[in-house]
Amino acid sequence: MAYDIRLVKLINGDMVLGKWDAQEEKIKDPALLQMLPTQQGGVQMLLLPFGYPFDTEITGEIDGAHILYEYKTVPEDLKTKYLEASSNLTISTPSDLKNLGNLTGPGGKVTDLGSLFKK
Repeated sequence: MAYDIRLVKLINGDMVLGKWDAQEEKIKDPALLQMLPTQQGGVQMLLLPFGYPFDTEITGEIDGAHILYEYKTVPEDLKTKYLEASSNLTISTPSDLKNLGNLTGPGGKVTDLGSLFKK
């Protein structure tokens, strides 16, 4: 199922990433996006459940009336991280799957299963 993932700024200034429900005009399963400065002078992004520290799972909903601004684009890697965090699943990309052929050993045949687990 494809979700309409949106990045919005709420009227209180929080940046939230979530699944947009057009029928109810709500953000469902909101995650708070926080920016943390790094020692190198850059910024690191952190996704937290909106109700953190009291809620430890990404659940709930925010009415669209509380949205001040909607960002036009959401980076794909941020969408992926959000979906992973909200579903507890890891999403693979084509580049992650390119080395699957090496799992079977030389010639593409597994003759000794123990060799797959040895260093």
